[in-house]
Amino acid sequence: MTFEKLVEPIYQKFLSEKTKKSSEWIILSIAIASFISHLLLIYLVDFGIISINNSTDLLSNPIAAIYTPFSFILLYEVYLLIYYLPKSFTTYIGKQYEIMTLIVIRRLFKDLSNLTLTTDWFTIKYDLQFTYDLATSILMFFLIYLFYIQSKITYNSKPLNQAQLGAVSRFVKIKKILATALVPIFILLAIYSFVDWSIKIINPVVSSNSSFANINNIFFEQFFTFLIFADVILLLFSFFLTDEFHKVIRNSGFIISTILIRLSFSITGLLNNILIVCAIIFGLLIILVHNKFAKSIALQKDKVEKG
Repeated sequence: MTFEKLVEPIYQKFLSEKTKKSSEWIILSIAIASFISHLLLIYLVDFGIISINNSTDLLSNPIAAIYTPFSFILLYEVYLLIYYLPKSFTTYIGKQYEIMTLIVIRRLFKDLSNLTLTTDWFTIKYDLQFTYDLATSILMFFLIYLFYIQSKITYNSKPLNQAQLGAVSRFVKIKKILATALVPIFILLAIYSFVDWSIKIINPVVSSNSSFANINNIFFEQFFTFLIFADVILLLFSFFLTDEFHKVIRNSGFIISTILIRLSFSITGLLNNILIVCAIIFGLLIILVHNKFAKSIALQKDKVEKG
């Protein structure tokens, strides 16, 4: 009764299908407006109409304007990650991988603004990073495809008994509480990150020379820390639902995958790409072995029942 009175109305307010659709239109409108504004700003700076002392790579090339709408699309993807948390744990993990892929693709547009077309391609830092990101984005796209194929495989088609249905219902409520708690964290962190970044652009005195070194990590580095906490809480409460070895290992493996993603924000260059890809490969292997394990258990149960 307490859940229905306190959490459910808030959950429906922020994470319902209606809210998701309206948020999609709002984010899309903001993304289009931000693209036009960023493009206009680049040309105003280029023609000398306005002057920005702390000029960045994002103002040096019109292609870099694509970076801004992608940032808002990424915010919507984070919202979708929270939205799918109570509905499907594997989809929730898959959304994390999708976000990282979009971050790499967004970084490609930033890399394009620094691209130097010369015969010394493999000796220039920005050209090398562009090459890494290009290859990484294709590989991640394929790995996520394989992950979703494995996530849809199930071997337990038997109806649940009353006790199992009650345990599932309680676990879903826990996931709804977590998702509802993540919404204000998501909103406040997004606002704080945007304001802090804007202040550093407007007033370069308050920022160091490395202000923009990790621009791709703004917001996401902190948010994935909260996701790790949420994943650990889900793992602990999942023991009330099941203590089957393969499911416990699967859930634990997904936490390790999220931690690897979080660690990728602390490094740059090729190691960053390698760590992101390793995180997805680890998650894919975990669910692959989990499905093999579940298939073996299902076959053994069938043999026992038949015989």
